Formats: sequence, structure tokens, C-alpha cells
Amino acid sequence: MKALVLSGGSGTRLRPITHTSAKQLVPVGNKPVLFYGLEAIAEAGITEVGIVVGETAAEIRRAVGDGSGFGLRVTYLQQEAPLGLAHGVLIARDFLGEDDFLLFLGDNFIVGGITDVVSGFRTDPCDARLLLTEVPDPSRFGVAELGPDGQIVGIEEKPNRPKSDLALVGVYLFGSAIHHAVRAITPSPRGELEISDAIQWLLDEGLDVRSTTITGYWKDTGDVDDMLEANRTVLEGLEHKVEGDVDAGTEIIGRVRIAPGAIVKASRIVGPAIIGADARIVGSYVGPFTSIAEGVRLEDSEIEYSIVLGGSSIQGVRPIEASLVGRAVEVTPASRTRAAHRLVLGDYSRVRIS
Repeated sequence: MKALVLSGGSGTRLRPITHTSAKQLVPVGNKPVLFYGLEAIAEAGITEVGIVVGETAAEIRRAVGDGSGFGLRVTYLQQEAPLGLAHGVLIARDFLGEDDFLLFLGDNFIVGGITDVVSGFRTDPCDARLLLTEVPDPSRFGVAELGPDGQIVGIEEKPNRPKSDLALVGVYLFGSAIHHAVRAITPSPRGELEISDAIQWLLDEGLDVRSTTITGYWKDTGDVDDMLEANRTVLEGLEHKVEGDVDAGTEIIGRVRIAPGAIVKASRIVGPAIIGADARIVGSYVGPFTSIAEGVRLEDSEIEYSIVLGGSSIQGVRPIEASLVGRAVEVTPASRTRAAHRLVLGDYSRVRIS
């Protein structure tokens, strides 16, 4: 069995972060989301992996390399534009051949891995096996309709009136019949080849499509709120480990991980929280569910339930919460001479000012 990881999306819901970085490489718990998926694939015993990449191909190649760091052999497959999940399967035809394969969305986050479902597919193969989960807002996802016997009878992509609350998780297992399906369908109204349409084609042809409903944690980390929630989940399982330089004037409460090279002085760290290598925290408060990446400078500030990416600096600002701060960002107080806000914002930014 092979794996096909889709990492070619543009990440519009995470702008402006994704103007300069691949959405699959935004970290949760100081590790890129994509890495959790690659580790899960390796744990499931799959070694041959194709990664579909788009305009952020160079960045993903630098981060993943040849895959050997994950115990994988990686082949990169260039996608000309984000034309849909089924299009990713279409361009991977030569790589996949006639092998069964796992289709995994590179920005999905699943607690507990995928080993059991992959093992089950190997033992009892079918034309397609889908992972489903109950969601409160199914209109955001592909939605499965089940018949009275629990078998899938229909699939809709982001329907206005969902027929169930069962969303397609971004993990699929396919036999070779899916290659006929992706060639048979036409682009949806949004101009993409939808994997839901390809699965519906399999159903219409009377092929064997099954499902597994998962009850564990799953997140499509497509926007800031989902990214922060995934970060919270990772940090809930954090083990306490302090390897950096922490002075006697610092108070550490709960499960906190401080990487080698980090310096923490006269501060209060309340876990679960993680401080990356070579970060410097001085006279500050870092609250629960916060990930501070490598090389960050935090001075005379307060932050909680947030993610700060590498090389950024926050000085004299309090409090910050529920925030995603990109790489090499500088955050400082505004001048107090007059009541005005000075903003430099990227396209599609969202700002809340009290």
C-alpha cells in the first residue's frame, strides 16, 4: 500500500500567514501539522509516499526532504493549481499504479493515528473506505448519507441542507477503481474535481464503498480557530520537561516543556505550554495552551492560548490571547501621545480592536 498526501492547497482561510508559508507547515505544539500526518503514515507501516505540492513546493521539500527522517520514501508530485482532491489523485496515477492507497489531507490532524483503519483495509479490502465523524456544522464539509443498514448511499460536497451530521474526515482508503472515477467526473461549480463526486461515482457504479465512524479527535486545521484548538489538544498531552536556562525568579506551574537553549527570567509560565529552542522570555507571563517557537523574544508581555512562530518579538504588550503570530513578527506598544491605531495589515487580514 502507498500513501498520497495532498499539500497543494493555498490556505486562504489562514491568510495572511499563508501568503508567505505553506498552511501544512504552520506548527501546533511547535511541530508542523504535516509532520503529524507523515508520522501517522509511517506508524501504519506505509513507506512509499507521494506528496502533491503546489506553489509552496519548495518550502515543503525543504521541510520534508526525501522522507528518510520519518522512515519514508517520498516522491513529489507537482500540481499546477489547487484543482480539487480528485485532481490530486488524477495527477498521481503513474506513482500509484494499481496499488491500494491511503489518501491523506496534509492539513488534517487526527489524535490516535490511523494504524487500525489501515490494518483493517489490508485485511478486508474494498473499493473505498471513508472515515466519518459527527460535526456540528456539516455544511462546511463533504457529508455522507447512510441508509437504514448503515451503508453509505450518497455523498454531497458542502451541501446547503446536509442530510446527516457525518462529515468526511480527510483520510480515505482506495483500491484502483478510484482512478476510473476521477477520470469520469467533471469539475464542480467551483471549478474543482471533487473527491466526493468520485466516491459518488463509485456508489452509482455499484462498487463496494464502506465507512468507519471515528469518535476520537479530528481537526481540519484550515483556519485560526481550528489551529488553536489543535494546538490545545497537542499540549494537553505534553510531558513536563525543562532543559533550558530558568532562573530562580521564574515560577513554573503545571506541564511545561522548555527546549535547550531557551532562557526564561523573572517570568511565570503556566502549562500546558511549550517554549522552543533559543527563545528568550523575560519579565513575562505565558499562560496555558501556548506554543512559543524557536528564537522568539517575549519581554514584559502576557500571552495565553496562542501560537507564536519562530523569530518573532513581542515586547511590552499585555494581554494577548487566542492569537496566531507569524514568523519574524514584531509586536510593540503603540505611541501613547494620541488615541490612534497604527496598522500594517496583509490582504484578507481580520483585526479586532477594543
